[in-house]
Amino acid sequence: MTMESIKELFKIGLGPSSSHTMGPNLAAKAMLQKYGPDKFYQVTLYGSLALTGKGHLTDEAIIKVFQPERCKIIFDPSFMPFHPNAMRFEVFFKTRRIANELVYSVGGGTLVYEGKNQSPKEEIYPHENFAQIKEYIEDNGISLYEYVLQFEDDGLKEYLKKVIETMFAAVEQGLKTSGTLPGKLKLERVARSMHQHALNTRDGNDRKRLLISAYSYATTEQNASGNTIVTAPTCGASGVIPAILYYYHRNENMAVDDLVPVLCVMGIVGNVIKRNATISGADGGCQAEIGSACAMAAAGVAWILELNNSLIEYAAEMGLEHNLGLTCDPVGGYVQIPCIERNGFATLRAVDSAMYAKQLGYLRKNRVSLDAVINVMKNTGKDLNAAYKETSLGGLAKELLVDED
Repeated sequence: MTMESIKELFKIGLGPSSSHTMGPNLAAKAMLQKYGPDKFYQVTLYGSLALTGKGHLTDEAIIKVFQPERCKIIFDPSFMPFHPNAMRFEVFFKTRRIANELVYSVGGGTLVYEGKNQSPKEEIYPHENFAQIKEYIEDNGISLYEYVLQFEDDGLKEYLKKVIETMFAAVEQGLKTSGTLPGKLKLERVARSMHQHALNTRDGNDRKRLLISAYSYATTEQNASGNTIVTAPTCGASGVIPAILYYYHRNENMAVDDLVPVLCVMGIVGNVIKRNATISGADGGCQAEIGSACAMAAAGVAWILELNNSLIEYAAEMGLEHNLGLTCDPVGGYVQIPCIERNGFATLRAVDSAMYAKQLGYLRKNRVSLDAVINVMKNTGKDLNAAYKETSLGGLAKELLVDED
């Protein structure tokens, strides 16, 4: 077995970051449960967690678990070898240190503990790349959706319905809310106004694109405010897939039950990317987050358009290929600039990728496979300078400096 359940991609939790907020929060809860509330916890954040921790609310997510009087946060910008997102939990009883654990938050809320045998998540899929999956489904005369159902448990459909309902709640709350996002950027929310503008727009194509963008902005503005969203596959890229699903539900009258297969197709593409590359911005840059979300969403739109397996792959490949090299450079460490706009842009790019697959895929066979571009993304991530991998040391984060207290 080589791939986990797609449930591991779609996790319900608090924004603004799956690796910087959700993961550290879960790690702190695990430590508290293991060592108890009567201890003192000193937590050292390393690498990307240190460099963007305040903007990502990492320290707040940890302090919230331990309480301020029983916790001290230290920011150390040096990098640990295994992964850029590392945190050390030192546990004290009175003046004696009784534990010292190094934990990595590797993306999507997943944690890895150094020096310990991990309790591996159940790997339920027997294939490791998209070529193998496509060969299997075509040999067996089944669809991508049927492929997912063949290996997942009976609770998948109900879980994904809950995921979709959570996504829609974030969209709808975001469309109702105005004001300023938290943090020093003082960025105004625009989803509500964008949505109203879309409703007043007469041109059908402009209206569609504005609605999709508004839905994406609504979700990512909720995420930036630390509200409940779904990792898709991460918090930082949480606006793309909900926007697509909500548009087809709200504006094309697709029932939630009919969106479950769409999410399954999106999920299996995300699984292949996660298995063979990374979905962590700190590990691979924003191509790993937004690029993955765009590829997943493009595959979902292609499924809705009833394209064949090769064209679904073509759509997903384009969604990732044209995000290659995308840097993760959050200004001030906040998941706001360029993250919110980038989600909206990627959502439209996903729709365009499916359209290209539909129109161009019958003219000539695509020369670039999804597996090939995933491998390129992995290698590109390795080659990216650390300044462009969720450290706020380069790119827009360097150009648009935010004064610290």
